Amino acid sequence: MRLLERMRKDWFMVGIVLAIAGAKLEPSIGVNGGPLKPEITVSYIAVATIFFNSGLSLKTEELTSALVHLKLHLFIQIFTLAFFPAAIWLFLQLLSITPINEWLLKGLQTVGCMPPPVSSAVILTKAVGGNEAAAIFNSAFGSFLGIIITPLLLLLFLGSSSSVPFTSIFSQLFMTVVVPLIIGQIVRRYIKDWLERKKPPFGAISSSVLLMIIYTTFCDTFSNPNIDLDKFSLVLILFIIFSIQLSFMLLTFIFSTRNNSGFTPADTVAIIFCSTHKSLTLGIPMLKIVFAGHEHLSLISVPLLIYHPAQILLGSVLVPTIKSWMVSRQKGVKLMRPTV
Repeated sequence: MRLLERMRKDWFMVGIVLAIAGAKLEPSIGVNGGPLKPEITVSYIAVATIFFNSGLSLKTEELTSALVHLKLHLFIQIFTLAFFPAAIWLFLQLLSITPINEWLLKGLQTVGCMPPPVSSAVILTKAVGGNEAAAIFNSAFGSFLGIIITPLLLLLFLGSSSSVPFTSIFSQLFMTVVVPLIIGQIVRRYIKDWLERKKPPFGAISSSVLLMIIYTTFCDTFSNPNIDLDKFSLVLILFIIFSIQLSFMLLTFIFSTRNNSGFTPADTVAIIFCSTHKSLTLGIPMLKIVFAGHEHLSLISVPLLIYHPAQILLGSVLVPTIKSWMVSRQKGVKLMRPTV
């Protein structure tokens, strides 16, 4: 099962590269008004499909067992949706004096505003042997919160209600995100046994639709002669993203392993991954809605497109180290317990 999951993720990374390359070769196909009609097929149908799919696949009935650990959930959600975007905003005040492309910097801010992903944090937590129930709960609950909080954060840090059509954004978000998600959950209640038995390829379906969104986004970029992305900015952004991930993983580790934190080693594993991972599946459709028609949308999307594979790569590399730490800490706790 893990091998299939890894293969799917590898193919998705290849798909991202091919989608961008295809957009570069023939951007006229995916631009607004082009043969694909992305103003309809992507803005409404594709986005609604992704969230209906999420509604079908989210096992919310299994999350009740994780509800009792309120302190853990508060830590993860506050770090992800409050501390993370605020820290990035402060960091960008320093980076604004550098020659890095300003739209890539705005893209970094959008990364900070994103909710946690539904899958990658859970998969890595499970691979280490951490608190999987907590990871599932916070990934799912964070996704629901992100539907409301992420657009607000994007408007707070990158726009205002005077320059952004606030009402139309939320009406479109409601119709293409909230409604399909709720319908998916309702349908799931009636076909739950069939879903558990057949195990439809939810991940592959969402990934395929997401590739279409990425393709049409970059078609808009490459069809606009006024947009120029310098390699220097791109390399720096790549370095900054890995630095941010490592720094925040270390920060969550330090906070969650203090003597009075009350978190177990298994909790710490879930905290490290859930607090620092960001959702591409939810993020790209939201950017497409909030920045609809924006000529620099694809540049704003680049940091999130980098962050997604980077978090999986970095997390996979660190799995053995984190697992070794968790096992040794758990053995230490057992040895310290007094024998009766």
